[in-house]
Amino acid sequence: MHKFNLHQGLVAPMDRENVDTDAIIPKQFLKSIKKTGFGPNLFDEWRYTDKGEPGQDPSSRKPNPDFVLNQPRYSGASILLARKNFGCGSSREHAPWALDQYGFRAIIAPSFADIFFNNCFKNGLLPIVLPEPAVAKLFNECLAFPGYQLTVDLERQVVIQSQGEELSFEVQAFRKYCLINGLDDIGLTLKHADKIRAFEAARLTAKPWLAHTFTESKP
Repeated sequence: MHKFNLHQGLVAPMDRENVDTDAIIPKQFLKSIKKTGFGPNLFDEWRYTDKGEPGQDPSSRKPNPDFVLNQPRYSGASILLARKNFGCGSSREHAPWALDQYGFRAIIAPSFADIFFNNCFKNGLLPIVLPEPAVAKLFNECLAFPGYQLTVDLERQVVIQSQGEELSFEVQAFRKYCLINGLDDIGLTLKHADKIRAFEAARLTAKPWLAHTFTESKP
């Protein structure tokens, strides 16, 4: 998982409330259990005019020119600006995978669905909750100024606007620690690898029969 500390990026506005996880990554793409390759199908049903299927070449698709992420001014955006209750619906972890693999590092919204919110932190995405009036102001500025960028300082817990105004946000200390250090659940476990190996060695010393290998007997 990549580390997150200070990030400056282009902002893309997703001006819809209650964006659910089936819209973020449609159900037909959940057949894969790999954690890669979902970026091209982010917001698939809104992003393309034809129905997408797993393994389909994105260059063969028909992009919807009216969809925000297909507009040239938002090409390369890494901060998603959203409305309330973003990420509602099913608990699929593929949703933050797709957002991350598209290139987003942070999502700013007035509120998030709980499971999606938790899954973001586990996959290197920073979901930022700001008051609805503040988010509405960011939408206005983003739409008014092409190339609109924001800076997210996780260490200081602020979103910094181009004119220098800062918007503070809350983040749980443990989640902040994991993001800054790039630690997912596996990474956290591996920090204790020496203790795990020591425990296993001591257990085998006390119970050596656990190391026996059993092979199937041949007739």
